Amino acid sequence: MTALEDRLKARIAATGPLTLAEYMTDCLLDPRHGYYATRDPLGAGGDFTTAPEISQMFGELIGLCLAQSWLDQGAPAPFALAEPGPGRGTMMADIWRATRGVPGMHAAAQVHLIEASPTLRAMQRERLQGLPVCWHDSTDALPDIPLWLVANEFFDALPIRQFQRDGAGWRERVVGVRDGALALGLSDPAPRPELAHRLSDTLPGDIVETCPAAATVMAAIENQIANHGGAALIIDYGDWRSLGDTFQALRKQAFDDPLAHPGNADLTAHVDFEALTRAAPSLTHSALTPQGVLLDRLGIDARAARLAQNLRGPALEAHRAAYQRLTDTAEMGTLFKALALVAPGAPLPPGFDPV
Repeated sequence: MTALEDRLKARIAATGPLTLAEYMTDCLLDPRHGYYATRDPLGAGGDFTTAPEISQMFGELIGLCLAQSWLDQGAPAPFALAEPGPGRGTMMADIWRATRGVPGMHAAAQVHLIEASPTLRAMQRERLQGLPVCWHDSTDALPDIPLWLVANEFFDALPIRQFQRDGAGWRERVVGVRDGALALGLSDPAPRPELAHRLSDTLPGDIVETCPAAATVMAAIENQIANHGGAALIIDYGDWRSLGDTFQALRKQAFDDPLAHPGNADLTAHVDFEALTRAAPSLTHSALTPQGVLLDRLGIDARAARLAQNLRGPALEAHRAAYQRLTDTAEMGTLFKALALVAPGAPLPPGFDPV
């Protein structure tokens, strides 16, 4: 039993069951025992690997997409080039390298990273030496200038709540203690006005997930883009509308019981992309686009062929495997989706279709 598990059980004994959002927040962000506060979770030695860590092609193509969007909106200066949850800083480094030939872009760009983990901030400082970087605790702190933002596997780690339909009401799934162990339970049924629109497409027993923190982040992004221009690219696993239990844990590159190792496993849930657009109603959003389709439209085939020219043997095989992992429908190509948001009347970034 970990120190964090002891604290969670004591809290439950004192004040009652925790919502999943409360449980996730403590497990991921507790200053002393939280998952993100105490380790580098990425790569072969971590618990999961993100697209930018798989291949430089991902960040390069996303960077050029952002650059073209910036040019299409008149190349405003200065502007914020922002990334929430930037991991080791790998994608921002690739974006910066890929856009160095875009006239005026680097002179106009201010890099803003939203990062809560001291461990990851230290790695980002090392990776991004020489870049004009500012760090923030939340998107609310971004400057009042045009914003080009990319969020890759950020929203999936925000704390969720789960509600199970019971007639015309809902029971919340909560974390309690049963027989000395953390266990899931259900609250009493109650109406949920914020879920009234889900009564038409769910049945009794169905589970719907909400993410209050995502709505707060999207409101800040909406305010920046609506008032100053720019674009937001959101890339994550999930679908247009939440339905079913997607709460999961990853530990040592394998799925784990989300209640088994609090503070020592990554906790995530699939992203409800429709909810993100509902939280930013004044922005125009694109059609939801599979990651493989987006990368194809942005030219990954040509980029992969160019990089392959100088590779041989195991390096070439690893390159081909990375390409397949990013784009194949059986891997990340379909599971991961992309969404773009811009101010009304602004052109969508390249690779994205209108709704």
